[in-house]
Amino acid sequence: MIEKKICMLGAFAVGKTSLVRRFVTSCFSEQYQTTIGVTVDKKPLSIDGQAVTLVLWDLYGEDEFQKLRRSYLRGSSGYLLVLDGMRRATLDIAVRIQQTAVDTLGPVPFVVLINKHDRQTDWEITDQDLAQLAERGWTVLLGSAKTGQGVEEAFMTLARSMLLTSHESPPAGGKTDGS
Repeated sequence: MIEKKICMLGAFAVGKTSLVRRFVTSCFSEQYQTTIGVTVDKKPLSIDGQAVTLVLWDLYGEDEFQKLRRSYLRGSSGYLLVLDGMRRATLDIAVRIQQTAVDTLGPVPFVVLINKHDRQTDWEITDQDLAQLAERGWTVLLGSAKTGQGVEEAFMTLARSMLLTSHESPPAGGKTDGS
């Protein structure tokens, strides 16, 4: 069984905990819960016939008072970068967080999930913003922790990308026989 660590990243109150809960237990709660530090959940699944356990690190959200702790990122195979479609400021924070993740982890796979698609009429994130993210080469999906729309797709897309990355050949001079 392969285990892959995924970090849930994003601004304060974008729905990271709700997305994890929806993915792991298929539940949603209207009650807001602040994550303090990190919460870890596991979800076993099959990706194209390969048994994989996703180890989901739900990190506290970044805001003006609290910055992402790089130590939480170490060992991650990828991350889900979550934005709140109803708050444009979460996009700017996500861009900063993504740079921190790249500086810490290098170019590991990630997926951007813009949450609260069930309330899209109230969104501040525009089609132009989505186009700019796509121009960066980012995989951007729309979802809703409340309805479940796009949640499974986001985690499965990320898991597939991480498995493809881990099957790529090692860098020149790297050993493959374990010796």
